[in-house]
Amino acid sequence: MQLMLDSELIRTFVAICDKGSFRAAADEVHRTPSAISMQMSKLEEQIGTPLFLKNGRSVALTPAGEELLGYGRRILQLNEEALARFRGPKVDGKVRFGAPDDYGTRLLPRILARFAKLCPQVEVEVILAPTIVLLDRLDKGEIDITLTTSDGKGDGGRGGEIVHTEQLIWVGCAGGTAKSHDPLPLALSGPGCVWRHAALDALERRGRHHRVAFTSEHSQGQIAALRADLAIAPLPVSLLGPGLEAIGPSDGLPELATYDVRLCIGRRAENATKTLAQEVRDSMPVMLAA
Repeated sequence: MQLMLDSELIRTFVAICDKGSFRAAADEVHRTPSAISMQMSKLEEQIGTPLFLKNGRSVALTPAGEELLGYGRRILQLNEEALARFRGPKVDGKVRFGAPDDYGTRLLPRILARFAKLCPQVEVEVILAPTIVLLDRLDKGEIDITLTTSDGKGDGGRGGEIVHTEQLIWVGCAGGTAKSHDPLPLALSGPGCVWRHAALDALERRGRHHRVAFTSEHSQGQIAALRADLAIAPLPVSLLGPGLEAIGPSDGLPELATYDVRLCIGRRAENATKTLAQEVRDSMPVMLAA
């Protein structure tokens, strides 16, 4: 009889590697540390070679352990896909999913990958556009579900449910001088963007002289101008990355408001749309907070 690897042992092994210790993995898989140790002894017996090096309290893998980790992840992934295919909701058809450009490139790959495991038979059409365009197409029935940005005042606040709220901040080149120029050079999204409206409104209330130096519908276009120290921009705090710095009151700039990410669903939502909507609800807070 051919020996088969026990998937529960593999799940525990991967948990140990991900959590960094037997004790932390015990909480993850709801077993005692002693039970975890027994499982790993059994797995090493099945594999026929040690998987862990003795390295105090921290987990260190042998070459065989490192190789098994790659196989283990693939085994668990295939197991999840198989269960989703045969035990998940029997959903097929097509769903048209809209999102602003920034969320399309940052978040949709992970959302769609998870959705594909749940509903592998569903065709997904992705539409990336500004919020005002997405809402118009949703009203016309050309989109089934869409993400939008909203400050609660403009079009983005029209219906839908809030799935994430994030702070806007001023961002510039780390150590740059654009923030001290007069008039203040700005890199903004196009008209109708919540981030643009928040920035212009705050500067006008403060009375800070400014000019729009760069316009891009995608935040990466704005960030390119920032990295070149040609302008500053209002961006979500989650976009603050290497080579950039947050700037604010100490530089004579007004504080910015928060904005909402909303999930809007069309009037005739089919099962595929409802399933995708739930995946967005589950995924968005975790991914944007990471």
